[in-house]
Amino acid sequence: MTDRGSIEEIKGGATHDILQEIVAHKRQELERMKTKTPERLLHAEVERMLGGRVASLREAVSQSATGIIAEFKRRSPSKGWIKQEGKASRIPLSYQQQGAAAVSILTDSHYFGGCDTFVTEAREAGVTIPILYKNFVVDEYQLFQARRCGASAVLLIAACLSKQECRQLLRMAHELQLEVLLEMHGEQEAEYADWEPDLCGVNNRNLGSFVTSIDNSFRMASLLPAGAVKVSESGISRPDVIRELQIAGFQGFLIGETFMREDDPGEALGSFIREIQTGN
Repeated sequence: MTDRGSIEEIKGGATHDILQEIVAHKRQELERMKTKTPERLLHAEVERMLGGRVASLREAVSQSATGIIAEFKRRSPSKGWIKQEGKASRIPLSYQQQGAAAVSILTDSHYFGGCDTFVTEAREAGVTIPILYKNFVVDEYQLFQARRCGASAVLLIAACLSKQECRQLLRMAHELQLEVLLEMHGEQEAEYADWEPDLCGVNNRNLGSFVTSIDNSFRMASLLPAGAVKVSESGISRPDVIRELQIAGFQGFLIGETFMREDDPGEALGSFIREIQTGN
């Protein structure tokens, strides 16, 4: 799918489901990966890594005054390249230095220009805060990939999974010492929160059409468990929106393009946080 085609489909109101296309491609990609690195080898490698403390995304978001999960996102299926030259060895560390509670790193290659090694590069550069492995996870194999490259948590997307698949992946993630940010979009997905993920996310972007509306978080807030750590994702570009979402019960805020489109994403994050803190 070309960038131009994606944009035209979205603007034209076509019913083409981008998420369905991405998941289908992901399953094909996984078959190739499993041939290259068999599951038994990947499992053995990860099992040797288990033990010790893994940075908690839930704790980091809950204990942060701003709760910002700053995202390293180089590309979008709907908008093309955002920052093709962006370095995983620089930007995530800059996010940490500027006060991010955690970092999210896109690891999908075909649609988002990411890869697993970006997580490894960020860790090697000195990132110690939680890293969210953001991909379209549909298979346990990907959880082992996330743990191997140094992630602290993984994103599970309700729209990609049945409730039973979600439950099984959540259990396996925990066995691998990974926390789960479970992303929901509509009312019909709110029941996925019954599985008690570590964090409940509300995506303001419809993953079928890629249309974004911040109102989605306000609509979904009351449908999620009262004690859940709630994260609003996508479409957040102003500090005053953060304050409104906090009043609605959100503690975490996943923001990517707002920072990545700036010349210095880390500095953009720092300025954003200062505006929140000063009330400007």
